[in-house]
Amino acid sequence: MQRTFSYRRQEVLQEPMITEVQNRWPALFEVGEVNLEFMRITTVPLTSKFIGQLDRYTDDLMKVFRAKGGSAGKKIRTIMALIANNEDINIKRDCVLRSLSVYLNEDMETLVKEYAVSDSESREAESGIVQTMGIYVTRVEEAGPGDEPFADVGVVLEGVEVLHNLQSVTLGCVMLFGLIYALNLSYPKDVKCTFEVFQKILMELDTTKLSPKVQALTIKMLQ
Repeated sequence: MQRTFSYRRQEVLQEPMITEVQNRWPALFEVGEVNLEFMRITTVPLTSKFIGQLDRYTDDLMKVFRAKGGSAGKKIRTIMALIANNEDINIKRDCVLRSLSVYLNEDMETLVKEYAVSDSESREAESGIVQTMGIYVTRVEEAGPGDEPFADVGVVLEGVEVLHNLQSVTLGCVMLFGLIYALNLSYPKDVKCTFEVFQKILMELDTTKLSPKVQALTIKMLQ
């Protein structure tokens, strides 16, 4: 994959269908290779940088979230209440990202779609998942308090499931972000400011020009 990088980038810039890219470069749709491809493009590590920066800024973000009023503030408090008695770091990160999108007057529910499946159903039951671009989450209907929160988390592009068996919505966001770079795609329009935060604040890429929303968030985080 390293040796064929330049050739692959030329193909990607021609904007082929995702299915064509999958057929030509199947290894590109693996978690490890998404990380490597992102590094080749940006020279920045993907997952470790994203997660590390998210954890670093969590306290500052939560301070800003607590000051948010109106319906958005109420929704954020509902989301953040999920972590009050839950020490799972993945749940905390997921809640912070969901709250971030609400704070920016966007809604990650347009990006992250949840589906319920029976414990007796196999992964084939997930064929009913319909998305153009985004992250799907399947929950087992009969799951108990001590069970894993998700049956599966995966990424969909152009209606095609390209990744699955991810550990959390946060990792789903990381992989979707990386694939957008790897495949030269545009950010989902309904959450473009959220992805701008991913790019410019968390990943520190192209930080010279911020949108008004992201600029305001940055200022409030520093206060």
